[in-house]
Amino acid sequence: MPSSEPTFAELLAGCERGAVHLEMRDSYAVDEEAADLDQWRRTGQRDADPTSAYWAPWVRLIAGAVARGVTVRRVRVVAEPVSEYIRYEHAATGVNVAAGERVRWLPRRRASDLALPGNDFWLFDDRLIRWHHFSGDGVWAGQEFSEDPAAVKLCADAFEGAWARATPHDQYEIR
Repeated sequence: MPSSEPTFAELLAGCERGAVHLEMRDSYAVDEEAADLDQWRRTGQRDADPTSAYWAPWVRLIAGAVARGVTVRRVRVVAEPVSEYIRYEHAATGVNVAAGERVRWLPRRRASDLALPGNDFWLFDDRLIRWHHFSGDGVWAGQEFSEDPAAVKLCADAFEGAWARATPHDQYEIR
């Protein structure tokens, strides 16, 4: 792995087969989402325009990877009833799906017997993990990379176990 940390765009550009993302928090406090989240709280409307300044970079990134043959999948493990943040996230997940991501939702109660890592992660080509660290209140606290075979196996198994139980986005009803 290079001495400097690669960006997500670089990681996805180097991906040949698949990238999977496991999200396990019920709330995030990500700076890039603050304005959109505030608007949604005020109006109930979420930016779901894939060509908007907010979404277009992500849509281009994912659509480009998918066009190269990379499968991009995401599972969100959520408590039910869902948090305000998860309602916000769900309101625009159709953009992720339209870009080419496959997104599923897994109620936390259905994940009780799965061995899940302690942090959210992206796993690229079943070889490189990008761990996501957050503070207790959901503020980004950094990332860490690993190619440790045992950690890669844990993440791959955890993701596949969650994926098998999770409900596709178009079938998941917010509770």
